[in-house]
Amino acid sequence: MSTLTFQGAVGEVTGSRYLIEVEGAERTYRILLECGLHQGGKEADEANEASFAGLAKQLDAVVISHGHLDHAGLLPKLVREGYDGPIYCTRGTRDLLDIMLADAAFIQAKDVEWENKWRKRNDKPLIEPLYEMEDVERTLRRCKSQGYGQPVQLPGGVTLVFRDAGHILGSAIVELAIPSGGQTKRLVFSGDLGNPSSVLMKEPEKLYEADLVLMESTYGDRDHRPLEETLAEFAKVLEEAHEAGGNVLIPAFAVGRTQEILYHLSVLYHEGRLRQQMVFLDSPMAIKVTELYQRARKWLDPDDLKVLNIAASGDISRYLPILRMTRTVEESMAINRIHGGAIIIAGAGMCSGGRIVHHFRYNLEKPNTRLVIVGFQAAGTLGRQLVDGAEKVRVLGKELQVKARLHTIGGFSAHAGQSQLIGWAGAFRNQPRFYLVHGEPMAQAVLKAALAESGIDAEVPAFGDQVIL
Repeated sequence: MSTLTFQGAVGEVTGSRYLIEVEGAERTYRILLECGLHQGGKEADEANEASFAGLAKQLDAVVISHGHLDHAGLLPKLVREGYDGPIYCTRGTRDLLDIMLADAAFIQAKDVEWENKWRKRNDKPLIEPLYEMEDVERTLRRCKSQGYGQPVQLPGGVTLVFRDAGHILGSAIVELAIPSGGQTKRLVFSGDLGNPSSVLMKEPEKLYEADLVLMESTYGDRDHRPLEETLAEFAKVLEEAHEAGGNVLIPAFAVGRTQEILYHLSVLYHEGRLRQQMVFLDSPMAIKVTELYQRARKWLDPDDLKVLNIAASGDISRYLPILRMTRTVEESMAINRIHGGAIIIAGAGMCSGGRIVHHFRYNLEKPNTRLVIVGFQAAGTLGRQLVDGAEKVRVLGKELQVKARLHTIGGFSAHAGQSQLIGWAGAFRNQPRFYLVHGEPMAQAVLKAALAESGIDAEVPAFGDQVIL
């Protein structure tokens, strides 16, 4: 019999990883579904550092649902520690991994350089990064990209099909037909299901047949506000910030959320409702991803693109003329010489590093600053501290008084809300086994109860749990 073992994203929203073991006639085949980075504090760092040496050399294939680091961020570490097989993903995911993994390697190199300077002065053992640029390049060479709906044969007689998840560019629902006990069992992994209200992405595909379903539960405890209300609130925040003379800080999730925010700013601009005269995209990775989205227009929602074509051309620098893309450190530093009235979109999305923390140093203690949170903030991150109402936070070694006004605008989420998750789960005609992953315990408990009211039984697995397919 073939089995599935839960190795990550159980009771948390990061570190996605699941091991599928397929019993063949002569040997066991092993397929790793996802290889995600853990995010959010010391425990996450320790989980990321755990060795892959034993697993890496046993694997026959790796399958990735999409390019976010919590789903694919440890791929180069897996390759560094011995994996030399194929990595299956969509073409959009392959293009995003080129950007995301290189950026992650660069940041690690800088972090380790600073850490080792301190360690050397204090006679402490030096550390190494999880992976380096060479490992990223080797990883990308192992990627085999496939289109949506195209069956692919994997080792062990497994068939893979990607379906559009509508979350970010290239995001996929993973459908696997797996031999088990003389039968073929169908495993469906939702990946991250998109929010149908989001712009640019198409709606997530619904599937109708499965024996076992792994479903994300990030927002299993609530629905997002309607888009119209979200946009009205966003416009009001921008207007109040303009009147107060302060900057608007938006921590940037480089993939998906940034492009959606730029879309809405463009619409506001062409409607004459954007009073700010400067919008800065201060994230080299988000800039590269935005340019990729422009090149990959055929995969985006054509109806949303029509709105941009009415507003202006498909070139982002033309449909939002006040946008400035700051690629260099010098350009980023120059933003903080502006006394107020700018919108600053800067990485990282959970405020765990990147350029946004430097802007915090200059803006977080100003009452006229508006901090707009547009995405999920994992436990243990600086962003989560701010959302939870921290009055003081430590940023770059300095304690700051939080005087900026914070606004959490969840309607921009690229994840499905509770009702959409239940609707997607309810499309299956038979009664598959459901396992809730990628969610914090409270969200999973609420979603499990809501699913039960709809006649769907779901389980919440623990780390290391194994189920027979």
